[in-house]
Amino acid sequence: MKAARPATAQTLTDLGEDRLVARLTHGLALDRDVLHGPGDDCAVVGQPRDKYWQLLKTDMLVEGIHFLAGEDPRRIGWKALCRAISDIAAMGGIPRHALITLAAPSSTPVARIVAVYTGLEKAARQFGVSIVGGETSRSPGPLFLSVALTGRVERNCCVLRSGGQAGDALYVTGRLGGSLAGKHLDFSPRLAEARWLVTHFKPRAMMDLSDGLASDLPRLAAASGCGYEILHEQLPLNPGSTAEQALSDGEDYELLLAVGPKKATALERAWKRKFPRLLLTRIGQLTARPKTRARKIPRGYDHFA
Repeated sequence: MKAARPATAQTLTDLGEDRLVARLTHGLALDRDVLHGPGDDCAVVGQPRDKYWQLLKTDMLVEGIHFLAGEDPRRIGWKALCRAISDIAAMGGIPRHALITLAAPSSTPVARIVAVYTGLEKAARQFGVSIVGGETSRSPGPLFLSVALTGRVERNCCVLRSGGQAGDALYVTGRLGGSLAGKHLDFSPRLAEARWLVTHFKPRAMMDLSDGLASDLPRLAAASGCGYEILHEQLPLNPGSTAEQALSDGEDYELLLAVGPKKATALERAWKRKFPRLLLTRIGQLTARPKTRARKIPRGYDHFA
């Protein structure tokens, strides 16, 4: 009698990033002051009636995944902090204090690490962040940077992914696609724009686009209990990019927001006056969950695909 062949162990590729995160965070013990835990751009901590809530975010850059070995290290440092700032912006908040963890092979030139911190400090000064500490360690390779960032947001200005409603207009800031041409190292987080939005036309739902519209829009829609439709011909493209790249390239770091339909026209007019050099484009709408998408879209970035 032949022995039974053991089942193949499930891998991260089999599971995928979103399902892995859901499995790891399911059932975590959360104290009463955790208002919103895993599942949004930032965690939100505080008491329900506090004027301000604290935002907590961590993000990581890995050589060979988020940047190449030959990139200008100042641009790497800039990106590392600005990625986390972009998430604070997506919640309507203001970034405050950062902790930096860096691991690198012992053969790394000191000048390269100093230049990384030059980029970090440039971003910190521009966006009002204090780098208050961190950790360094040896790595067998490659180099990686992890940023832990705090922020704060007024209770009435905090925007989650989960507040969208069927019929809401969907907008993106700026242009999408082509991040590999270098934009992903030089972008500016939409901090001022997000603060203006939450104080003048508070979106019902909002997030930043880091993994591509094709990954991030389904996340926002699912969190809001909705479906979605995309107007593909309306997607604002970076020069030389296709609609498919705009959907799936990732690392755009623009804002994706859902706004009640009655606010849409007024928002568009006010935006043009306030930010005449930055596009705000209506790309579709949230729908009732049973309604199917207008057209199948490619998959966005998944770390384990």
